[in-house]
Amino acid sequence: MNGHRAATEKLLGSYRSIPEGTPVRLAKRTSNLFRFRDDAGAPGLDVSGFNRVLSVDQERRTADVQGMTTYEDLVDATLPYGLMPLVVPQLKTITLGGAVTGLGIESSSYHHGLPHESVLEMEVITGAGEIVTATRDNEHRDLFYGFPNSYGTLGYTLRLTIRLQPVKPFVELWHVRFGSARELTDAIDKLAPDYDFVDGVVFGGDELYLTLGRFADTARHVSDYTGQKIYYRSIQDRSITPRWLNATTAPTDVLTTHGYLWRWDTDWFWCSRALGVQNPLVRRVWPAAKKRSDVYRRLVALDKRTQMSARVDRWLGRPPREDVIQDVEVPVERLPEFLDFFGREIRMSPVWLCPLRAQESWPLYPLEPGRTYVNAGFWGTVPIPPGRLPEHHNRLIEREVARLEGHKSLYSTAYYTRDDFWRHYDGDTYRRLKETYDPGGRLLDLYDKTVRGR
Repeated sequence: MNGHRAATEKLLGSYRSIPEGTPVRLAKRTSNLFRFRDDAGAPGLDVSGFNRVLSVDQERRTADVQGMTTYEDLVDATLPYGLMPLVVPQLKTITLGGAVTGLGIESSSYHHGLPHESVLEMEVITGAGEIVTATRDNEHRDLFYGFPNSYGTLGYTLRLTIRLQPVKPFVELWHVRFGSARELTDAIDKLAPDYDFVDGVVFGGDELYLTLGRFADTARHVSDYTGQKIYYRSIQDRSITPRWLNATTAPTDVLTTHGYLWRWDTDWFWCSRALGVQNPLVRRVWPAAKKRSDVYRRLVALDKRTQMSARVDRWLGRPPREDVIQDVEVPVERLPEFLDFFGREIRMSPVWLCPLRAQESWPLYPLEPGRTYVNAGFWGTVPIPPGRLPEHHNRLIEREVARLEGHKSLYSTAYYTRDDFWRHYDGDTYRRLKETYDPGGRLLDLYDKTVRGR
C-alpha cells in the first residue's frame, strides 16, 4: 500500500500538470478497444504505477488490485491460493479497471453476472481531479453504480477490492450440439444452473453448441490448446448430442483451470485465422509467446494505419469491406430471432454465445436483474453491398438489437443518433454523474467518445 500511495501522489501531479482545457486521457501501452483513431498528441496520465495485485485475502476470498492490472497477472496471483475472480474476461490483457468501466463477460457470467458485480470498493480519480472511494452504501454510491459502462468518462479506477471464488485444478467440459437456435435457447436455463461455466458457439443455423464446464479435482488426460491444436475446432470434434448428456456422461474434454481461463486467447477466439496463424505451416513457426490476443490486435492496428488490406482489395478488384466487431446482449427468448437475422443479413460465422444474469441494476447498462440474456460476439469483416453506407451492417445490428430489447457494448464502433444513444444508456443519470464528478468536462463525454470517436 505504501507503493500504491506513492503512485497515487505521482498520478495527481501528472493530472495537475495537464493544462486547463486540455482533454485528459490515459497513457497506456495496450488496448482491447476497437475504436481506432489517430493519436491526439496530448499528454496522457501516467498510470504505469497501477498494475499490481496489492494483496490476496485467502480467508475472506477477496483481493485488493490496482486498476491497470491485467487479468493475466491477476489470475497468476490468485490461482496459487486456490482462488480466481468471479468472472475472468477471455483476453489476457484486459485490465480489471477496463472491465469494470467498460464491461466484460465470460462463461461464469450466468452465475456471477459481469465483472463489476464482484467489486466491493473502488478508488477513483474523478474528472475533477479528486480521489474518492465508492462503495454500494457510502456517499459515493451513485458513482459506484454509475461507473460501469462509463468508459473512463467519469474517472479512472486506481484500486479495487473484489470478491474471489474457490477453484479446483481442472475444468471438465461437455460440448453439446444442437440442431437449431430454439433447441439451444430452451436448454440454457435448464442446463446452466448445474455447471460452473457455460458458453457456446454458432457455426451455422443447424450447428450450434453449448459448452458446459465443471471444476474437477483430478483428470486422466488434459488437453493443451497453446500449441498446434486450436480450441474452437475441438468443439466440433469432441461433441455429443443432448440425448447423450446425463449425470454419468464422461466429459468430452478436460483442461487445467489456467488453460480453461485462457482457452480463447491463444487464437483470439478464431480471429487468428485472418492473420494466417491457423495455417499448419505458419502455426509451426509462429513463436508460442506471440500466440496471444494483444499481438494480433497490434497487427490489426498496424493494418488500419497503413490501409494495407484495403489497398490489396482495391488492387484485386474486390468490393470494400466493413468491420463488424461487436458484442450484444439480447434476452434469451429473443436469441433465435437475433441469430435468424444475423444469418440472413450479416452472414458471418462463427458467433460466440455467452449467457449472463445480472445480479443488480446498473443504470448506464440497464439489464434486468435475474433475467437471462445471451451475449453474442462476432468479429470480422463483410463486403459492403453496392450503394450502401460504409457502416450498413453495423446500423442494421443496432436497430435489430434495440427491437429485441437488447443492449450493445461500446468497445467498438457505434452509430446511434445522440437521442437514441441516451435513451439506451440512461442519459439523465449520466448527466447527473458528469455534473458531480467532472463538472469542468476534463474527460470526454460518453457519446463523443464511443460514437463520435474522439
